[in-house]
Amino acid sequence: MAAKKKAKGKTKPKSKTKTKRKKTAGAKKAKAPRRRASPKKARPTAKAKPTPARPAQPVPPGKRIGVVTHYFGHLSVATVRLETGTLRVGDVIHIRGHTTDFKQKVESLQVDHAPATEVGPKDDFGLKVIEHAREHDVVFKVPS
Repeated sequence: MAAKKKAKGKTKPKSKTKTKRKKTAGAKKAKAPRRRASPKKARPTAKAKPTPARPAQPVPPGKRIGVVTHYFGHLSVATVRLETGTLRVGDVIHIRGHTTDFKQKVESLQVDHAPATEVGPKDDFGLKVIEHAREHDVVFKVPS
């Protein structure tokens, strides 16, 4: 009788040697530490430049009299707290803030929803304005 031969499956031949990468000369070269600039080394001395002057602040358009405490956009009305002086209908005021800068004539004043012709210090009043005013905008009275 004939002996049966085992069927061999596809197997990869096992290699006993491992392939090693060749080391290149200088691959593990030690890096020198970075050097700092010498503290004794003087920087080039040029003529001392004068420091530029700060830009001139715009001159206030008048005497500061109050601050905007609230703005009602649907009515175009600003609530103002008068700090000093008085304000009458017909006076010219200037409202200035971060993004606000306009002049106008005072046409109507209201204190507690009642029309007024004059307001004094420490009064909170409503003022119809021609442009958008924001909280913390400063109100100046322009001399006429």
